[in-house]
Amino acid sequence: MESKPKPIPLGNLAETGADEKVERRDAAANRTLILQTAVALFDEHGVSDVNMADIAQAAGVGKGTLYRRFNNKGDLCLALLDTQMSEFQETMLAQMRQMTADGETYMAQLGMFLDALVHFTAVHQPLLCEIQREGLFLLSATLSLPHFWQYMTVSGLLQAATTAGEISPELDIAYIADALLAPLKTDIFRFQREVREFSLERISAGLRSLTAALAAAPS
Repeated sequence: MESKPKPIPLGNLAETGADEKVERRDAAANRTLILQTAVALFDEHGVSDVNMADIAQAAGVGKGTLYRRFNNKGDLCLALLDTQMSEFQETMLAQMRQMTADGETYMAQLGMFLDALVHFTAVHQPLLCEIQREGLFLLSATLSLPHFWQYMTVSGLLQAATTAGEISPELDIAYIADALLAPLKTDIFRFQREVREFSLERISAGLRSLTAALAAAPS
């Protein structure tokens, strides 16, 4: 006699799904707890003086839990910057759209962007230093990095300025975009601020003078 197929254990499947949802909620809660703990420790002791073991202990989580979410401290710092970077990007794009609507040149928009980037870098320098130390500013297929968006913005404005006849079409846009952003790489920026003792105003003025020279160059 042919045996009847056994029914699929729907109850077990539902329970498994519920367990996965609980696990996802727990993982999200742990991530939030870790980030909040890191912020508190960084504010109290400074980013450079806090290590991953300190964060795990203060958060009350195991090191394995911490490292499942963040490969290293630079990865954690990059996560902390995510919201600030998104807000900065949205603010810059909105301001550039408004400047375009007001008839401002693309080179003027570039000057505004570089000035804002100087101040953003100054505010977030400790986190950016840690991210760069871990090599996370190198482009990868799986990571969206701050400097990549900055480069695309500067390169895009220079290209638009070329099309609008504001700068010479003979200029090497790719190289110039890198050159303008080089002083804002964290290690160079830190050297300028702490060793050379350049003020933010001096750094901004220097970058603006470079963009003004580009606009004044014969086409």
